[in-house]
Amino acid sequence: MAVHPVIDDSMSIFKTNTYLKVIDPKALLTDCEKKGTKDELSVLTQYLHNSKYATTDTRKRAWDFVLSNIYNEEPADGCQLRDSAMPSLFDGFFDVPFPAPDKPRFTFIDLFAGMGGFRLAMQAQGGKCIFSSEWNKYAQKTYLVNFGDMPFGDITQESTKSYIPKNFDVLCAGFPCQPFSIAGVSKKNSLGRETGFKDKTQGTLFFDVADIISRHRPKAFYLENVKNLVSHDRGRTFKVIKETLEELDYSIHYEVLDGKSFVPQHRERIMIVGFDNKRYKSKENFEFPKLGEPVKCVADILDSNVDDKYTLSDKLWNYLQNYAEKHKAKGNGFGYGMADFNGITRTLSARYYKDGSEILIPQGNGKNPRRLTPRECARLMGYPDEYVISAVSEIQAYKQCGNSVIVPLITSVSKKLINAMQEKI
Repeated sequence: MAVHPVIDDSMSIFKTNTYLKVIDPKALLTDCEKKGTKDELSVLTQYLHNSKYATTDTRKRAWDFVLSNIYNEEPADGCQLRDSAMPSLFDGFFDVPFPAPDKPRFTFIDLFAGMGGFRLAMQAQGGKCIFSSEWNKYAQKTYLVNFGDMPFGDITQESTKSYIPKNFDVLCAGFPCQPFSIAGVSKKNSLGRETGFKDKTQGTLFFDVADIISRHRPKAFYLENVKNLVSHDRGRTFKVIKETLEELDYSIHYEVLDGKSFVPQHRERIMIVGFDNKRYKSKENFEFPKLGEPVKCVADILDSNVDDKYTLSDKLWNYLQNYAEKHKAKGNGFGYGMADFNGITRTLSARYYKDGSEILIPQGNGKNPRRLTPRECARLMGYPDEYVISAVSEIQAYKQCGNSVIVPLITSVSKKLINAMQEKI
């Protein structure tokens, strides 16, 4: 087969300063968004990080992208693609805060990846992510700058599913919870909309997860959702989920766990772990971690010096107080939440950016309370300070934290899962 001149290592094009300059992932993302080639960047980063696992189509599309978008060359039909020829200008995609382990113990895919909580947890166990997907463009950007990997978009599309490598060990998915959450159900009911599996835009996404499990048959999977999933529609929703997974011939373990054991936040979520019966015969040695009392308090995640822009205005503070009084008079519990420095907070939500009402920090001396900063919210979800949240606006950072998993809780369950998965049966 012919070797395309640009791919030939001996060509001088690799020796010029123009092509030895390292490309900034964020700059390339911006360029791809302008050109409408963002999906191609997902293909490229998957290839860069996982060429060993890449499909033939992924390999070809990655090189076509390099040639046409970076070298301005037309890809030659039938050219011989050599992995060793990938130039050093992509080193920026590996110089990230949280790179994949050099010698991975297992592989996993990260669906509905958000800002990357599952990935942190799985990488901590020695796992290598070989596919990720997340539809929100701002969460994609946060994910890219932390891992050097641009998640694919809409996982319901067959074109996206086609890039999932054939074999991987674990499927991770914090599939969208709005159709099942208490707040989500209340809002949709007020709008006269359907909830759960009847929600055509989000509720059926579970079945895309089930479809991928069915096609690829990973050794195990780890799903996460809101506590209300168990009781939604008098338990019928969860019954369908459990039966669907069992019909795929997986043994199912599930439990509602509270993240307050790891971070100073009351946040209950259902964890669903499954193991392939064809491999483990329902004999896997798995149990959820036993959680203790909180070991951290609100004071542990607060900054000592906070900009006054996070202090509530007189107008907003008066509104929140009046709103709380009005609902208190009606006998319900709606209202703001003032945090106890020595205690834990309410559950952080994706709407926190609007008024911060569920978690307010008292400031004393007659000063209005303040919101948590985005960095404090990230700490409340268990993200280390090295985790980059500044690649997006503060509003988007607040939303991403409110939609995230609690990293140390997911890490604790992941450790149990991987130990059971790798234990000989």
